[in-house]
Amino acid sequence: MPLDCGDDLQSMSFGSETISSISTASGSYSSSSSSSEPISSAADACLDAIRRVAGPDGSITTSDLRFIQRLGCGDIGCVYLAEVKTAGSKGGPIAVAAAKVMDKRELLRRNKNARAKTEKEILEMLEHPFLPRLYCCAESEKFACLLTEFCPGGDLHVLRQRQPGKRFDEHAVRFYAAEVVAALEYLHLLGIVYRDLKPENVLVRSDGHIMLTDFDLSLKGETGCSTAVQLVSKQYSPIPSSAPSPTHRSANPSGVTSCILPKCIVPAVSCFHPRLRGRKKPGRRAATGGLEFVAEPVNLRSSSFVGTHEYLAPEIVSGEGHGSTVDWWTLGVFVFELLYGSTPFKGSDHEMTLANIVARALEFPKEPAASAAVRDLIAGLLVKDPGKRLGSTLGATAIKRHPFFGGVNWALLRCTVPPHVPPPFTAGGGSSRDLSDDSCPGTPVEYY
Repeated sequence: MPLDCGDDLQSMSFGSETISSISTASGSYSSSSSSSEPISSAADACLDAIRRVAGPDGSITTSDLRFIQRLGCGDIGCVYLAEVKTAGSKGGPIAVAAAKVMDKRELLRRNKNARAKTEKEILEMLEHPFLPRLYCCAESEKFACLLTEFCPGGDLHVLRQRQPGKRFDEHAVRFYAAEVVAALEYLHLLGIVYRDLKPENVLVRSDGHIMLTDFDLSLKGETGCSTAVQLVSKQYSPIPSSAPSPTHRSANPSGVTSCILPKCIVPAVSCFHPRLRGRKKPGRRAATGGLEFVAEPVNLRSSSFVGTHEYLAPEIVSGEGHGSTVDWWTLGVFVFELLYGSTPFKGSDHEMTLANIVARALEFPKEPAASAAVRDLIAGLLVKDPGKRLGSTLGATAIKRHPFFGGVNWALLRCTVPPHVPPPFTAGGGSSRDLSDDSCPGTPVEYY
């Protein structure tokens, strides 16, 4: 039974305090109708509902929200399923969102304020189909709250557990990995290193496509930290660009989303088609449209020991400093886990796991049988030397060219039919899946 502010939130003393003005990926509430608004935001029921209940100054109060269910807890806060209460009135659609609630005193006590600030800043920048949209930010005397899209399909860790053998087939692995690569490419373009890729942080939207979440461990470049831009040919040869390298942006670059992943028009086209041979004369591809755009953050380094143990890159474990290539290492671990049901360097305890990451050679299980292409991709990503790792020079471009992704139409990823589409979710009544989580453990649960 939904509760206004929920039993768990009654002690938060939100009352009817006004929270901050609505902030979306396209800027402030007052400018949200511009041409740069996020893909599909015009049809987004939650964002529309928030706009309807917002005051003249673009602010809302917690009395406009009904906290239905606690979805899970992470290191710096708990996530709740929240409904915009007036959205369903007068025949309007029910609108729900994921509300990440953080105790400001705990953030200060545990020295986590910077992480919370970084996550908010990153969410405000994002405008991409495989990344979250920030609906609004809430802040009271004691608590801070971020409202983003709710993903009824849960996360890939839970979904993997439900598969036969607790692992995905190669077709599904290719689908999820391709969308993750597209999301990481966009983050790197903005000068952001994700640093926390794992199945628990890859959520499944209502349409079956993915959404990366949880950016409090991400590394965001400051002003002046540039993103190296170059044009490369299909044969891997870099072509110098006359355009200056863009500096790190504090807002979404205009037109970037449509350039990388244009909005889909035909809803059910397969993006994973076999290559058609013999249709083009030799040399024709190189002569026409044979250039690709590459952008990777440079001069963005950190020596912080952050991440999930089984996913840490060797350079993080050794403390030698790391950059954007750690995301390609974690991609290799991610693909390995989806395919085999376990991570490649897991030991009997954390110390053994870290030792294996640094010193143990990569080994593939005999079962299930996997193609040479996917094993080669994993081996290229899990190179311990970050300078020799797949993606270290050309970033996502090198990975997208790998034979494992040979049949992927990158421009139309959003058009493909996902391997799994979650059952319909009904706010207030729940879905056909169990939403209950009364204990809220310190690790992600059913949904987050």
